[in-house]
Amino acid sequence: MSEPQTPNWVRDAVFYQIFPDRFARSGRVPKPSCLKSWGSPPTAHGYQGGDLLGVAERLDYLADLGVNAVYFTPVFRSASNHRYHTHDYLQVDPMLGGTGALRSLLDRAHDRSIRVVLDGVFNHASRGFFQFHDILENGEDSAYCDWFHVEGFPLTAYHPEDPPNYGSWWGLPALPKFRTETPAVREFLWGVARHWIDFGIDGWRLDVPQEIDDDAFWREFRRRVKEGNPEAYIVGEIWGDGSRWLKGDMFDAVMNYIFTKACIAFFIGERIDRRHLEPEPLRDARPADALQFADAIERMLGLYHPNVNAVLMNLLGSHDTARFRTLAGGDASSLRLATLFQMTFPGAPCIYYGDEIGMQGGHEPDSRGAFPWDEAEWDLDLHADIRRAVRLRHDLPVLRRGSFRRLHAEGSVYGFLRQLNDILAVVLLNAGGGAEEIDVDLGVAVPDGVAFADRLAPGSWQTEQGRLSRVRLGPRSGRVLLGTSGR
Repeated sequence: MSEPQTPNWVRDAVFYQIFPDRFARSGRVPKPSCLKSWGSPPTAHGYQGGDLLGVAERLDYLADLGVNAVYFTPVFRSASNHRYHTHDYLQVDPMLGGTGALRSLLDRAHDRSIRVVLDGVFNHASRGFFQFHDILENGEDSAYCDWFHVEGFPLTAYHPEDPPNYGSWWGLPALPKFRTETPAVREFLWGVARHWIDFGIDGWRLDVPQEIDDDAFWREFRRRVKEGNPEAYIVGEIWGDGSRWLKGDMFDAVMNYIFTKACIAFFIGERIDRRHLEPEPLRDARPADALQFADAIERMLGLYHPNVNAVLMNLLGSHDTARFRTLAGGDASSLRLATLFQMTFPGAPCIYYGDEIGMQGGHEPDSRGAFPWDEAEWDLDLHADIRRAVRLRHDLPVLRRGSFRRLHAEGSVYGFLRQLNDILAVVLLNAGGGAEEIDVDLGVAVPDGVAFADRLAPGSWQTEQGRLSRVRLGPRSGRVLLGTSGR
């Protein structure tokens, strides 16, 4: 097979993940009267009334942060606040503003060169999905019995004392699993994927795609999506090694939870609040020193082709995890350091909405709180630091497209080199509580006297025999030193 071809634009993307019910209310979308108040404690049920026009009104905020791509959790019609229980795949939920609101959002986002990726829930639907509802109403006489894994009649869809007598995701009766070997189901799902690509979205994030254990399904999915937009981004929710799907014939990338786990281990380290980590697939993360972290990162990079590594969605948290700062016991320096690494490392960084202002929350649904638009509630110093790290990534192509090589991994200090032509960026991160002073062997031929200036704070060092000597790192801090090979 030829090398994987991945969307070029993703190499320059900084993603921002939005949970639509909780990001922003526009005041322009009619709402039911029984909404929860904005900012009330997040719960598994109940709506707080965010909508897509609210997001459209906040695009300038996102652009100022440096975001140029947005990933939305599901937006299609559903009877759940997270909308993973899809009722209608061809209609945007009216509470979010309907399909017209998505049209407006896409147009306004694209005018600002912001891409939009939607969440595709193609493994399972909901009890309200028409074809499943038809089976509920008509039993064995339904025209759609082969759309789901039906084991008996009548369906026990609303019987808490009885398990569902049909295939469902994790045994949850609200989530009947599609029978994807049925030709009509395959065509329906492929048609949904292509419909929204033709509408103008820039890609799909795929929910639990490993549950559709059918490579032919995903190969045809890719073919249809790429036929509509060759640069569409297809990223799967895979929590571990995604090699099976990343050979160039199925997905472009995965949500890189291997990256997330490594960042928890090193940047949070001994601060990990295991109460919030325990409910999650990342629960076995253990504190790591710089050498262990470096080895974990290189094992991760070794899994995939460089064209895939360049577009992996590198995240520190999501709607399915506790927030990174909460895992760190509230420590902001852990999030600062991890974000600096995220913004200087190969791949597409993804910020979970509100992390940049210090939002906290444990395992879902606690991590799905409403965004507080009153700046008095923000950690403004954190926001400024994250904005600066994002801007640095945009300002320096070497951080987006340069090669990667380890330079230093000892004790609490980790360092690596990014190189693009003659431009060199040395990234040094000190996860320890004390100051450190290190010598850095660049490992490339550089004449003596070439200056490397810190792009984050005052400071400059000159090369001597291919080294930078006595580089001081404050506690829980990082440096990005920019220079040239001098050739």
